[in-house]
Amino acid sequence: SVAIVRGDTVLLVKRARQPSQGFYAFPGGKVEAGETLEQAAQRELLEETGLHAHHYRRLREIHIDGGSDGHPVDYLLTVFGATYAGGEPVASDDAETAAFYTLSEMTALPLAASVFAVADELLRNTGA
Repeated sequence: SVAIVRGDTVLLVKRARQPSQGFYAFPGGKVEAGETLEQAAQRELLEETGLHAHHYRRLREIHIDGGSDGHPVDYLLTVFGATYAGGEPVASDDAETAAFYTLSEMTALPLAASVFAVADELLRNTGA
């Protein structure tokens, strides 16, 4: 997945499918054959939001128990931070919505696991 900061906001999508259907999360998805993790993050960002970013860097890896999410397998989520390159997000693919949110706005949203903590860390580290 990809966490992108714009000012004092972070990009989130509302997931239209499992896993985490109906929850807000960073854009992301499965790695396809022949892709690196970073290439998959770039592709998913473009597919779900129409946005490009640059200067990708790994932030953390999160183990997710698939059983607790209605998913048949566990998975390892790699979260990248990336630099916002401009434009407005347009939801597509398996994203129901795509927009930038402040931390205050996020408190009212159903968030996927670890999203708030990662967003808070990113905003503190960018001085927003």
